[in-house]
Amino acid sequence: MTTADHARTVFLLAHTGRPAAVRSAELVVQGLLRKDIGVRVLEEEATDLPLPEAVRRVPATEDAVEGCELIVVLGGDGTLLRGAEFARASGVPMLGVNLGRVGFLAEAERDDLEEVVHRVVGRGYEVEERMTLDVLVRTDGRIVHRDWAINEASVEKASRERMLEVVTEVDNRPVSRFGGDGVVCATPTGSTAYAFSAGGPVVWPEVEALLMVPISAHALFAKPLVTAPESVLAVEVQPQTPHGVMWCDGRRSVELPAGARVEVRRGSMPVRLARLHHASFTDRLVAKFALPVAGWRGAPH
Repeated sequence: MTTADHARTVFLLAHTGRPAAVRSAELVVQGLLRKDIGVRVLEEEATDLPLPEAVRRVPATEDAVEGCELIVVLGGDGTLLRGAEFARASGVPMLGVNLGRVGFLAEAERDDLEEVVHRVVGRGYEVEERMTLDVLVRTDGRIVHRDWAINEASVEKASRERMLEVVTEVDNRPVSRFGGDGVVCATPTGSTAYAFSAGGPVVWPEVEALLMVPISAHALFAKPLVTAPESVLAVEVQPQTPHGVMWCDGRRSVELPAGARVEVRRGSMPVRLARLHHASFTDRLVAKFALPVAGWRGAPH
C-alpha cells in the first residue's frame, strides 16, 4: 500500500535538532502507520528522522498540509510556532507535544505520546480557535509590509545603546508617548509569552481581547492595556529616534525606519488547536509555571 492509499493522513512536524523529538517522531509514526493512518513530513526534516518508506516526504510549500486531518508538532515553543504557521495557512488543527520548557501552545507532554497516538487514531480530540493578529507596517502613509502573529507583534529598539521613542494609539486616539525598549501587542494566547515577560497580565484564552504592553518604558504612564478585540492598536516610531525592528512571534522581522507606523488588529484567520484535555487554564498555568499552591483549601462543600 502506498501513502496515497491511506484514507487518513497526519502531518508531522518535529524539531529534528532535539534527540527527544527524533525518538518521539519515531514512536508517533510507528503508532499511526500501524493503524493505517498515513504520515506526511517535510523533505528538509526527513533526512534527520528514522522514517519508513511509507511516510510521504513533501516540500515546505503552502499546500504541504493539504488533505491532512491534523498537524502533530513535536518540539519546544519555536517548533510549535512554526506549526502554527502551517495551521493558519491551511485551517488544519494543530496538536502540540511539548518537548521544551513551558510550551503553552502544546496540549501534551513527551510522556503522553502513546495517549496522543490513541486519541488521534480514535479522533478523541476537540478543536478550539485561537485569535491571531493581522499586522501592517506603514511608512509615509504607504503599506510596506503585512504580517500576522498568534502570540505577539513586538516593536523593539534595534540597538542596545539608545531607547526607542514611540507614541502608542488605540482606536485612532493617542494614549502615551515614551522612550524605552519597545512595545508588545499580543493576543490572550500570547499573554503568557513575551507580554508576560514584559510585565503584562495573564489573560485566559477564552477572553477575546488585545493587549498592549510597554517594554522597560521611561514614563509616568506606560501601563499594560487590555482593549476590546475589535480595537486597532498602533505604535508610531518617532521621526527623531533611531530605527527599530518589528518581530512577529519572534520568528519573522522587518526593519522599522524612523517615522514608521505599526498597526495591529484582530486577525482574519484564527489558528485551530486540537485539545485532548478539559483541564482548566488555571491548572495549566499552575503546572507550567510550577506555582506554589500549598495551603489551598478550596470552597467549602
